[in-house]
Amino acid sequence: MRELENSGGPTPGLAAVLVGENPASQTYVRTKRKKSAEVGIDSFAHEMASDSSQGEVEALVEQLNADPKVHGILVQLPLPDGLDEEAVLSKVDLNKDVDGFHPINIGKLAQKGREPAFVPATPAGCITLLKHAGAELEGANAVVLGRSNIVGMPAALLLVKENATVTICHSRTEDLAQVCRGADVLIAAIGRAAMVRGDWIKPGAYVIDVGINRVSDASRKRGYRLVGDVAFDEAVEVASAITPVPGGVGPMTIAGLLQNTLTAAERLR
Repeated sequence: MRELENSGGPTPGLAAVLVGENPASQTYVRTKRKKSAEVGIDSFAHEMASDSSQGEVEALVEQLNADPKVHGILVQLPLPDGLDEEAVLSKVDLNKDVDGFHPINIGKLAQKGREPAFVPATPAGCITLLKHAGAELEGANAVVLGRSNIVGMPAALLLVKENATVTICHSRTEDLAQVCRGADVLIAAIGRAAMVRGDWIKPGAYVIDVGINRVSDASRKRGYRLVGDVAFDEAVEVASAITPVPGGVGPMTIAGLLQNTLTAAERLR
C-alpha cells in the first residue's frame, strides 16, 4: 500500500453490493469495511432492498464499473430469490472482479495453462493456510466436502493446480466417512455443524474447516455459538493441523479480498 501511495498511485477502493437483509451477509460486509479502513482502502457500501429488480442490481454494477474510484467490486452472495446470480456476476468488470466469481475468471481457473485475473478469496486462503502449515500438496490425496460455486469447486480447482489428486464429495457421495479417512488434506465446506467426526480424519491430515454454523447454547448471552463443519475437539487430537471456527478461514478471506483490491489498483499505475 505504501509503495503504491509513494509512486503516486490511486487509493484502492472496494465497493460492496448487498441486496436484502441477510444477517450473515450484513455482518460480513461490515467486517470487510472495517478491515478496509484499517489498511487504508476506501470502502463503498451499496445496500439495496430485497425486492430490487434484476435491472436495478445490474445497473448499479455497471455504475461501479465506470467509477474510477472503485478498483474492486464484490457482490455479496447469496442474492435474494428471483435474481439471476450469474447474470449479475457477469456484469462485473473482469479487472474489478476481486471476488473472482465472474464466469470467465472461474472458467480460466478451470483450464490448464490459463490464469484468471483474480482467484476467489476463500479458496485461495485455504491454499495459503495449507502451505503455511507445511502441507505437501503435490501428490497429496485431497478431499473437498462441498461443491458450491463459492468455495468447494474453486478450492478443488486450486488443489488440482497444486498437483494434488482431488475428490469432490457431496450429499450423494457413498460412504463419505471412508472417503474422508483417505485424505491427506481435507477441506470441509458443506454447511453442517460438526458433521466431520474425529474418526473420519486420517492421522496426520491437514484440515481446513470453512463451515460456520450457529448452534444453540443457553450459556451464551446471545443464545448460540458458532461452530464449523468439523468436530474440532475430536479432530484436533488426530490432525497435524486444523483451522478453528471462528478465527480460521474468515480472516484469510478478508485478507485475500483486500490483497486483490490492492492488486487491481496497482494495475492502473
